[in-house]
Amino acid sequence: MNRFLNAIAITTTLVLVQACSSLPKAEEKAMSVSTHQHEERSMSESHHGEHSTSSTVHGEKKALTQAKLKVSSNITPNKNISLLIDVQDLEGKAIAKFDNFQEKLMHLIIVSDDLQFFSHLHPTYKDNGQFQVEASFPKAGGYTFFSDYKPAGQSEQISVLKTQVPGITIAAPEIDIKRSKTFNDTQVNLALSEPTVKAGKEVTLMFKLQDASNNQPLTDLQPYLGEKGHLVILRQSSSLTAADYIHAHALNNTPTGQVHFMTSFPQAGKYKLWGQFNRNGKIITADFWINVV
Repeated sequence: MNRFLNAIAITTTLVLVQACSSLPKAEEKAMSVSTHQHEERSMSESHHGEHSTSSTVHGEKKALTQAKLKVSSNITPNKNISLLIDVQDLEGKAIAKFDNFQEKLMHLIIVSDDLQFFSHLHPTYKDNGQFQVEASFPKAGGYTFFSDYKPAGQSEQISVLKTQVPGITIAAPEIDIKRSKTFNDTQVNLALSEPTVKAGKEVTLMFKLQDASNNQPLTDLQPYLGEKGHLVILRQSSSLTAADYIHAHALNNTPTGQVHFMTSFPQAGKYKLWGQFNRNGKIITADFWINVV
């Protein structure tokens, strides 16, 4: 097993951004440029890759930013490493100020490319456009980062970055299509407002949370990141891009123990959902698969 990344790998990706909104019809789209760098020696001795340029496509909103991911070249599974994310404008100048949204300056979603691993982190802003966070990766294979942030006074931006953990990859298990699962002491049931989910049509995703010991609706749910819950959705794809990413907001005025989200799916395919909920200070992450036709 090769325990170290070879030389310097630089990947530049042009991605379609889907910004989040409380209602799918209000979603904005932009183009974003992301650059991934592996460093041979240290964080301070980075090599810089060339950036793609962004452009407006079909009248969509033009991107405002680009991002670079810097990781140590010595990546091994289950070992914490430092990640640096540099956010710049399209001319390469660091963006200095960011607005909070959902109580944070940046939400960083990390998933394995087989969608078996999910992590939702909140990097610390270090100044001069640079964010830092510690992360670990459970196994060898490819990982995709969705960096979600809002430059001061501007629209939300999503940069997609990638890294590879060396080693022998293990085949992903079969997709679990169950709509009721237990996560520690919490049973989570997923119900849909439509019997068949169709691409481009709005659907409400209803998470019903119960105490696993007595099947009673939870009464100890608390806000998480300023809302009743948090939901990330990704389409199964051979190479994940921002077009596969959906970040939905929780609806208000739902029954006790329930958290609902309204969204739409841009195209047919298999999608994985990660709903996150705060049960008396402990975050529950409930994952489900759905099929969109």
